[in-house]
Amino acid sequence: MGLLLLSTIFSCESFLEEDNKTGLTADAYYATAEGMEALVNSCYTPMRFWYGKENGIALTETGTDIFTRGNGMENPPVALYNSDLQGANAPIGFYWTRLYSALNTTNSVIGRIGDSPLSSTLKPIREAEARFLRAFYLWHIVETWGGVHFTTTEVTAIESTANKTPIETFYAQIFEDLDFAVNNLPATTSDYGRVIKPSAEAFLARMHLYRGNNAEAARLAKNVINDYNYSLVANYADLWNINNVRNSEVVWLVNFTADLVLNRELENPDGDILLRDGGNNSHLFFLMTYDQMPGMLRDINNGRPFARFMPTAHLLDLFDETKDARFNATFQTVWYANNSKNAPAGMNLGDTAIFVTKKIIPQSVKNEKNYNIIDRSRTYGPNDAPLVRDRYMSLKKFLDPSRLTISQQQGKRDAFVIRLAEMFLIVAEAEMNLGNMGEAVNHFNAVRRRAALPGFEEAMEISAAELDIDMILDERAREFAGEQQRWFDLKRTGKLVERVQAWNPDAAANIRPYHVLRPIPQSQLDAVTNKNEFTQNEGYN
Repeated sequence: MGLLLLSTIFSCESFLEEDNKTGLTADAYYATAEGMEALVNSCYTPMRFWYGKENGIALTETGTDIFTRGNGMENPPVALYNSDLQGANAPIGFYWTRLYSALNTTNSVIGRIGDSPLSSTLKPIREAEARFLRAFYLWHIVETWGGVHFTTTEVTAIESTANKTPIETFYAQIFEDLDFAVNNLPATTSDYGRVIKPSAEAFLARMHLYRGNNAEAARLAKNVINDYNYSLVANYADLWNINNVRNSEVVWLVNFTADLVLNRELENPDGDILLRDGGNNSHLFFLMTYDQMPGMLRDINNGRPFARFMPTAHLLDLFDETKDARFNATFQTVWYANNSKNAPAGMNLGDTAIFVTKKIIPQSVKNEKNYNIIDRSRTYGPNDAPLVRDRYMSLKKFLDPSRLTISQQQGKRDAFVIRLAEMFLIVAEAEMNLGNMGEAVNHFNAVRRRAALPGFEEAMEISAAELDIDMILDERAREFAGEQQRWFDLKRTGKLVERVQAWNPDAAANIRPYHVLRPIPQSQLDAVTNKNEFTQNEGYN
């Protein structure tokens, strides 16, 4: 593992040595104000490996109750929990390497910043940023693999041993770092994308909820709701307007750029891709292959359909589209003809070419139409197992019509990590756990009212007697589908196995309790010398 942890340091030194006109070494560069600022900035970059990227989405959304594999999915084992989900899984190994490299970078900042020439005013702010990000990466590590290797010091030499550290130790460090961040970060910044105090409070609220510290979770989430200038966007659909990405609801995000020169695929001298295709790629993965159907060809507005992930029937059934505006804001159900060359008789440009519904449509009705109707019986079987994996209702939240060409993979959309709606639902869950049902349902209903179609605000509200953890998980599915929280939500609530068995026929027969952790990469197990101590997670070979 030490070899992998050192990769970022060696890459940086190699870069400096390629044309080292100044004679600076990495150590000397990081001892300058410019070098320290660059090192802090580099702590943010690894988030772009996870958010808005195919395998990061696969590990957080598929293999749950709401998403399964489409026909184009490149890593089916994480969706199916089958026997191929083992330590040799390449994407899991990739994230182990990247997250530990990210951890090492944050440790480097925290260890070096005290001797840096940054001003006494700036120094605690930059350290707070690094501590927030260290907590963020530690959380991803511990929730993905459990009590694995833990370190808070920079790796500067090859290490051949690894430790198994209790989960509680990880969280103790996470809380310590986030407390430091809350106490030292400014409330605002002119440098969009940098972590600030409310971002740290929001993430700390999430962490306290994960550990069952309900009073602290509720207090911190209420701070974010009440003490800053955030507000729920009035219409849920407006959250996903590509021209409204910077809006009043975003508490923290992963910042991408629209500059394709900066958004290129970047490689290090060894050919290891650091930013696959650049930008936010989430617009690619949830789309069915609409461009293979009569009357249609691929265009920018409808997206480039990779068909990696498809919704379970359960996710579709969670929405009451007669009252909940999120259904039509989340899913694309109609495609309009844009290709006259392969259109059936009587279909003109702009006419309906494809209609997708979660209902079953009688064959007689289908026969009357000159457009394709993809109903429930075409996509899902009697037990809701997928019959096909290329014809389904597409999740459209992440579409990026600002792309310059139909083949462009790079997207400029920022990836939302924490939205204000989550703070309301954290308060609801925490107060429910504390028995304060009135307070809980008030915050829960704030999200429901925002989601309502005009005139249905009261109809969307629930009573305190209806609120339980399943209701909250259902609401989180409707609100955050595709936003890379679902696997963690099901795991932390002890509902992963139960809900997958109930509503994901693809994975129901395979999932076991040990799947709440991912396998440790076999390359790491092979590399350490203390193999009897640093062993594979339970259930994996």
